[in-house]
Amino acid sequence: MSMRGPIISKEYQRMVWVRDENGGEYVCYAEDLKDPNHVSDSEKKRCLDSSQVMGPNW
Repeated sequence: MSMRGPIISKEYQRMVWVRDENGGEYVCYAEDLKDPNHVSDSEKKRCLDSSQVMGPNW
């Protein structure tokens, strides 16, 4: 299966970029967060730490 076009676009639209209390950035599905502007420690396990993908100097 290709991850192009409508499939990836639909998933991308469900995601939000949020920061934790230390300024770390995480990519999460909006429905996994209580507050779409903040990620808690317990919610982080369902998110992706963007520094793991892009590196710390992005």
